[in-house]
Parts: sequence; structure tokens; C-alpha cells
Amino acid sequence: MKILLIINDAPYGSEKAYNAFRLALTLPKENTDVEVQVFLMADAVFCALPGQKTPDGYYNIERMLKGLINRGVPIKACGTCGDARGLRELTLIPGVELSTMSQLAQWVAEADKVVTF
Repeated sequence: MKILLIINDAPYGSEKAYNAFRLALTLPKENTDVEVQVFLMADAVFCALPGQKTPDGYYNIERMLKGLINRGVPIKACGTCGDARGLRELTLIPGVELSTMSQLAQWVAEADKVVTF
């Protein structure tokens, strides 16, 4: 089963991105037949920036993203959203790719379930 997670909120300020990444990390552990994909839109594209500092004991989106990438989860970020936020010229976390609405449309059409945060 393919499950697509679409994240719209910034990495910090609300816990939506955090909870989405928690779900993305847990789904394959609990269900071996699940394939997870993650698409970052709007302010969630900021999740793809490396080197964000968080207080000790606080969750860290970069570590969570790297954990997903190391497990082979494809992570794409909306290129238009990135352009609007000046991210095109910045280095992203390795394994995160700027993508397109066409790619998102393809992933949505192929997914068995789509969850948005």
C-alpha cells in the first residue's frame, strides 16, 4: 500500500510537521507492506533546510527527515513554494529534491491513501 503524506506547515511553530514525520517513521515499522512518500508544500519546504538548531530535548525535524531518507522514503519539496521562499539557491538536506505540481499529481494518483498535515 502506498501512503502519501502532504505537509503544509513550517517545521516549528506548530507540531504538524513533527507529527507527520512521526507517522512516516512509524507506518513502515507497524505495517511491512506500506510504502511512504512525503511531499513538502508551502512553509513545510523549510523542513528541508539543514542546520536548524533546536534546544536540547526538543524534536529536530532534520534528524527525522534524515531518518526517513536513510530508510529510502522519497521526500520531495514543491519547487514553486521553494522559489517563493528563496530556497532555490540554498542547499537542502541531501536526499530532498525540489519537485513540481506534476510530480505531486502523479503521487496522488498512484497513492492508496493521502494524508495531509
